[in-house]
Formats: sequence, C-alpha cells, structure tokens
Amino acid sequence: MTEEPNKRRRFNHHEPPSDELLSFLPTPAAGTSASVGNGLELLDLFPSPTTSWGFDEFAQDPNYLASQEELRSLLFLTARSAAPTRANTPSGEAGESTEDALFNIKQVLVKGRRVQYLKNYISGVAPWLDMFDGSQAFGVQLPALAKESPSLLYAILAIGARQLERKEKAKSSFDSLELYQEAIRLLTPLLQARDPHVVAACVILCCLEMFTASARDWRHHVEGCAAIFDAFGVHGFSGGVLQAVFWCYARMDVCGALISDGTEGTLLKPSKWLPENETEDVAESLFRSTSSPDMYANFAVYLCAKTCELISDRNKHVELNEENGCNNQRFQERWDCLWDQLANWSLYRPDEMLPVASSASSPFPHIFFSHWAAISSNQLYHTSCVLLLNANPKQKTTSPSPTSSVLWHARRICGISLTNPHEGCLNNAIQPLWIAGRLLTHSSEQVLVVKMIRHIEAMTGWTACWRIRDLESVWGYKVRGDL
Repeated sequence: MTEEPNKRRRFNHHEPPSDELLSFLPTPAAGTSASVGNGLELLDLFPSPTTSWGFDEFAQDPNYLASQEELRSLLFLTARSAAPTRANTPSGEAGESTEDALFNIKQVLVKGRRVQYLKNYISGVAPWLDMFDGSQAFGVQLPALAKESPSLLYAILAIGARQLERKEKAKSSFDSLELYQEAIRLLTPLLQARDPHVVAACVILCCLEMFTASARDWRHHVEGCAAIFDAFGVHGFSGGVLQAVFWCYARMDVCGALISDGTEGTLLKPSKWLPENETEDVAESLFRSTSSPDMYANFAVYLCAKTCELISDRNKHVELNEENGCNNQRFQERWDCLWDQLANWSLYRPDEMLPVASSASSPFPHIFFSHWAAISSNQLYHTSCVLLLNANPKQKTTSPSPTSSVLWHARRICGISLTNPHEGCLNNAIQPLWIAGRLLTHSSEQVLVVKMIRHIEAMTGWTACWRIRDLESVWGYKVRGDL
C-alpha cells in the first residue's frame, strides 16, 4: 500500500494542570511535531558536526557501575520477594509527611543547576518519553507526582542532567551521577514496600542508563525493569500513568531485540504485554477496541516485538536445534499471521497515523506526520516488514506489490527520519536506520544515513555512532568523517 497524504489533518492538544510543578516552564502540545516547510530544506537539518563520543568517562566510572549493579540487584530482589505489601499512598517517602516532602523538594531545587535540569527534562527529555502518550505522563503527570516523591524527583533531575552532559560533552564532573545515586537510595524503601508508583522512577533511571549503553550491555540494563513489570502485574493495558510507563519500557525492550539481530526476542514476552486473562489471539481486537491513536501506535510496537520473537525462535530452532516448536510449518503459519496483521495495521490506520504530506524524492521519499506517535510507529511497521521479508525470501517473489520489496520499506524508514525532526523519534530511529541501511547499495543513500545517525547523537546525546561502524562493515568501506 502506498503512502497517501491525510487531508483531514488532526492535532491533539492538551492543557497542563494548574498545579503543574514549576508551571512557568513551557509545555509543548502533545501529538504534534514542528513544521518542516515544504521539504526542500530538509537536508539542512543534518549539519556536519563532530559528534561521536568515543570514550565516555561516566559509563566507566566505578561509582556509576557500582550504583547500576545496586539498582539492578534491588529490582531483581523486589521481583523475587513475597506477595506485595504496597504503601497506602504514593505521596511522600517513608516516614515523611506531605509537607516535609514539599519542603525537601524546594531545598533540592535551589542547589546548583537543578532547576535547569528540571527544565531540560520537561522541555527536552519528556517529549521523547511521551511521544506515544497524548496525556503526557512523563512531561506533566510525573513532575506533578514528584512534588510529593523525592525519589521520583531525583530520577527526573538525574536524566535531565545526564542528557545535558551528553549534549555539552561534559568531562570528569557529572552532577547526574550524584542525582542517580540519590534516587536509588530513596527508591530502596519504596521498592521494599512494593509501591507500584516507583516503577516510573525505575524506568526513568533505565532510560538514563541507555544514553551510554553499548550493544552488548543493552539487555543488562532493561532486564531489571522487565522483572518488576512482571512481578507487579503491570502491562500495556493497565491504564493511567503505569500504562504509559510500560510502553516507554516496551520501546526500549524492542530496541534491545532489534540490536540482537535475530538472536533474542524481547525480555518481557509479548504475551505479558496483554491483560492476564487475554490470549494473543485477541491482541488485534484489544488494541483496536481502545479507539486511541496512541494505542494504535503501541500496536505497531507490539507487532515489532512479535516479529523479533518469531525470528529469534526460528533461528534458535534452525541453528541451535532448540525444541521450541518453530519448525517449517509452524514458522510459516506464524509468519503469515504476522504479515496479515501488519498489512491490516497499515490499511486501517486512523487519521492521526497517516501522513499529512508525502512526495517522491531522491534518494528517499518525504513522508511527514503531524502526530508524534505516527512517526515511530510507521517506522516500526516498515522495520517489521523488512525483518519478516528477509526471514522468508520466497515472499519477495510471490507478489508484485511494493510492500513485498525490502528496499521499498527500507527507503521509507530512512525517509521518515529525514522528514520528521522530532528528537524523540530520532533516537528511536537508530536501530531501524541500521536495519534499513544494510540494504542500501548506492553511496548517496549510504552517506545520508550516516549523516542522519551523526545528527541523532549530536541533537539528543543518545549514543548512536557505533551503528555507523557496523554499517561500514556491511558496506565494505569507511564513510568520510567530514560529511
């Protein structure tokens, strides 16, 4: 199915609550992305900065590594513990009154650059985390909860500080480390009480760790959160803040599965993403029944997780002789089911998931979306199609439709990142760009993909340039550093 512009352009606006924490800070309208004009100036979005980090002192700091292991162990210990004895209220830490918590937060914010870190979190980081959530759980609801939860506040400040340090290329001195350690210290009693609201703080700290995580360490960072979600029974339909937090985690879990290149699925199996008493046979109807564009976008994340699961199961069955039932017949049945679901996802997209403008251009098409969630969800749809087609080459020759061409999907993955400058969707594009880039053979396409990946690291602080080295290995040559 070819991309068509959506003539009924929709924007999803949300008003922040009157008591929002530090309400003087601007709150972006959810569900919208900045206009990029007629597309002719898009190449200007990708300057030629010297962006690659190389050695990152923070990631190798012994105090950070020790704290990271402390948090991971704490999450696993909590997940293995007995039945929950949850705290009666999420307001305030153990032994503190609400007034004490409010007073302490005021004292926290007057120190150093912490107001700046909070500003950066709300205006710079939270939109990444909220890009599939029009209610802005990370940008509005969690900062409001942080007025009564120092542990959550410290987690928010830590990731706000860490992102600034990455963008500013800070060396040797890291405020984020002190904030990260304090958040862990304050989380400990709440985790022991199994207060479900601390799940949000844990996911924020996990996101902080992802800034500098290497490919081999990615799953090491997210598996603690996976254990907590499983133990607390939080899933993709839990409702409220916890549901939004779950889908933020799910996108990181899918990134880990994509990084594994077919060797692993998601840590939290897709069946755990659904309500306890629901089977995966009804997953499609569950997502559709919500009538929410955000949940329709999350459906694409789920389908990408199912794709990674199928490919991993097949590889383990064929290459490792694992008895997981994924023989030729069962593989084809599961493949056909997933392919049909992906086709239906594209066919029945609501207006918010459709492009508002698209045009054929060289080397990549311009496909512009007005809704944040539409950007990454459409990119994940194309990524899933590339993975499935590569796993079942016969399908490429049985249909003349463009959707059976891996290059058609690969060029749309690249075109979506080229046309949509939203930072949250840029850092979620790193793995799809790598998957698409491996299929590109013309130097003009390859150079532009490298330029996009460098731009992602420069703009967001998110470690990305290691994927350039992987692409150069596939292409057989090193792309010039002065692009």
